[in-house]
Amino acid sequence: MNASTGVLTLLLLLFFKDYFSGENSTYNDSDFRRRFRMRRHLFERIRRKVVFQDPYFVQKTNCAGARGASSYQKVTAALRMLAYASSADQLDEYIRLSKTTILETLERFCVAVIEQFGPTYLRRPTEEDLATILQLSEMSGFHGCLGSLDVMKWEWKNCPMAWRGSFKSGKDEYPSVCLEAICDERLYFWHAFFGVPGAQNDINVLDQSDLFDNLCNGISPQVHFVVNNNVYEMGYYLTDGIYPPWYVLMQSIPRPIGRKECHFAKLHEAKRKEIERAFGVLQVSFGWLLHVVVVVVVLHLKQSVVVVVVF
Repeated sequence: MNASTGVLTLLLLLFFKDYFSGENSTYNDSDFRRRFRMRRHLFERIRRKVVFQDPYFVQKTNCAGARGASSYQKVTAALRMLAYASSADQLDEYIRLSKTTILETLERFCVAVIEQFGPTYLRRPTEEDLATILQLSEMSGFHGCLGSLDVMKWEWKNCPMAWRGSFKSGKDEYPSVCLEAICDERLYFWHAFFGVPGAQNDINVLDQSDLFDNLCNGISPQVHFVVNNNVYEMGYYLTDGIYPPWYVLMQSIPRPIGRKECHFAKLHEAKRKEIERAFGVLQVSFGWLLHVVVVVVVLHLKQSVVVVVVF
């Protein structure tokens, strides 16, 4: 073993000693969660799923008997880039991977996460989920409500210059990408449609999303509730005033008059705070997720395929 190989081996041992030596790790669980933006057991679960999905993450041995990069190195490199929006050159000194390897790892990591976790964490609610959502909405005074619908524009500072005209409106300083979402008061997301250029408004985003595709085909959630002795067999979503006055969309009263209308407008706006709160949590606590969805948008434009975004 020459000197350079010995130094590299020592650096890799220090890397594993820092976070992946169990109770003997240099940094504790609190440090791990702060720097990886997730707990250690979640990291291990993601790593195992990614290794199962893509053999690229399996550590291999070349013809000279030298062992290649481990799955810990590759997953750490991908998560660090997503968490801190760092470049590949910032990671190669610590992770001991080349720039090209880190970039390829990032792309494969995003695809593997989508394939493994998409069907579980980005799906339509089941009958049990619907029962829970309806119960929570009933406690808030909105019988038959399936959640709050809104669109948020996510700033994309590093948007390629060739795309800025599509992703930037005249009043915005930076390009942005639209996220259409539905969530309940627990901040559970039941619908997410991401990737529409920020130059478009909420109605244009709704026209392009698949939110009401099943409803147009005669398929709707099984909802049954009674209000003022009237029986309803279809749920609805709370929205703001820009959305069209459809049967499944309930807006507030823009200029309420009288005690009843003022009370309804107050409850409606309070209930819709859940989607605003969910967007705030995504931006503040999980702002790195923007880099995940932007990578997916790039893959979508690059490969001309439809890709599902996982949150």
